[in-house]
Amino acid sequence: MAARARCAVCGEIPGAGEELVLARGRQRVVHCSQFCLGETLDRQRVVAARRRRRAIAAASLAAVLLAGGWTVWRHRAPGTRSISLSWLDTGWQKPARPQPIYFGPAWPPTDDDWTFAFQRVRWMYPLPGPMRRAPDGSERILGPEAARGPAAFCRAPDACGVMLGGELWGEHVYAALDGVVERVHGGSGDEHGGVTVRLAHLGGMVFTQYSHLAAIPRGVSRGAHVQAGDVTGLVGDTGMAGEHARRAHLHFSLSVRPSPAFPEVYWDPRPLMAHWPLQVPPHGTVAGLTAPILDEDLLRKRRGR
Repeated sequence: MAARARCAVCGEIPGAGEELVLARGRQRVVHCSQFCLGETLDRQRVVAARRRRRAIAAASLAAVLLAGGWTVWRHRAPGTRSISLSWLDTGWQKPARPQPIYFGPAWPPTDDDWTFAFQRVRWMYPLPGPMRRAPDGSERILGPEAARGPAAFCRAPDACGVMLGGELWGEHVYAALDGVVERVHGGSGDEHGGVTVRLAHLGGMVFTQYSHLAAIPRGVSRGAHVQAGDVTGLVGDTGMAGEHARRAHLHFSLSVRPSPAFPEVYWDPRPLMAHWPLQVPPHGTVAGLTAPILDEDLLRKRRGR
């Protein structure tokens, strides 16, 4: 008969029917009472808690060692180096500072503002070349009709406009600047300069006027768009009487008026006209309303027809 196992806590041999066995896998632990069984369970809980604490401590130590090692390695690693050429070796140059964009004159515009604007647009001499006719100053303010609002005046005394031409009746008159036809006067009265065309430029703040014309092209009417160099009329002698009567010529004027609240100011255009390019007709002279041909190849083709 096999010997009975003793209690794992107190060492007593349990009586018949009092044996309590704690099984874990193949392991069998015998107890003689509930008290001894509770002691064994308490011991196992203490051992399991101790193992968990040791595992947590080991993991924490490993994390600290890894972090410290990474920090030391990072600080000991060599710094980054550029393998490309420097900007001095490549010949790179600092780009030029962009020029300021001109958005228009201040308000109200000053004479410097107008001069700045006049120097940045494309002008055309109002009469054809190849010779540049010297303009004579004029103290008269001419126009299709009296302007409303404050009275107009001249920026410089006796320099309200210029008189050009006189060599040929019917010579072409060109628009001096891109713009829109503001007024057309077809009368012959001396007070308005006879047949006159008035163009508005730069948003309706600058005006050029062409007076004493012999005729006006059919397409030049109020609201029509013109470009610098377009024919706006022919040199004539309309609207000249009394002391102002003389041979056919063009009365040309340049004025500025930023709004109806300001008076119209007539400038002396002679300093500006000295730099305006000339449009040379192909035949050396112009008569009638035939547009000039600037392309010599096209001119030769037309002659060969």
